Amino acid sequence: MSIFKRLFKIGEAETNAAIDRLENPIKMTEQGIRDMKAELDKSLHGLAEIKAMAIRAQNDMKDYQTKAEEYEQKAMQLLQRAQQGHMDSAEADRLATEALAKKAQNEAHVKRTTTEKEQFDRHVEQMEGNIKRLKADISKWENELKSLKARVNVSAASQRLNKQLAQIDSSDTASMLERMKEKVAQSEALAESYGQIANESRSLDEEIDRALDATDVQASADLAALKAKMGLGPSNAADAKE
Repeated sequence: MSIFKRLFKIGEAETNAAIDRLENPIKMTEQGIRDMKAELDKSLHGLAEIKAMAIRAQNDMKDYQTKAEEYEQKAMQLLQRAQQGHMDSAEADRLATEALAKKAQNEAHVKRTTTEKEQFDRHVEQMEGNIKRLKADISKWENELKSLKARVNVSAASQRLNKQLAQIDSSDTASMLERMKEKVAQSEALAESYGQIANESRSLDEEIDRALDATDVQASADLAALKAKMGLGPSNAADAKE
């Protein structure tokens, strides 16, 4: 095994361990977000209930205030009727006293419901603050989760790339390239050799052809000279043949 492959094995193990370490926080973050969202749902439900109680306390307070004012008006009307002679003064005083007692009871209810409403309002304010922080935490954790997932994807992509690079043995590649260069050089030399042989063959044929053409010309010239020397012209040559 080459040094590159050994290094790749070591790097691969470290990369896998790093990815495993990232996957745990991802799962923990996902679970944390689910828990926080469940808590958010509960908080929103509780907030709605407290707001409903605050609204009811507000309505009760108004009702008790209205009743207290009504009983005060009734007590005044009773006293006025007695003063006008329309009813007995003692009876009017008794009924007016009862009306004022009812007024006092309703005023006590007004005070109680007012205190309850103030308490509910404080709870609502506190819960709204907690819900706001909880929503911010959920948003923060969701962004962190996206970042962790992106890191895992980058790590996986880097691992694949490094694996491809590590599987390429540089020494084997260089040796293969040298062998290819040698084969290419040998092929080029062989092609050049064949070209030279072909050129030599063509040159030899051309030389022979030139030599043959020169011999025929010289032979014809020698024959003509010999005939002239013998006094043989074209006609004499015909007679000689006969």
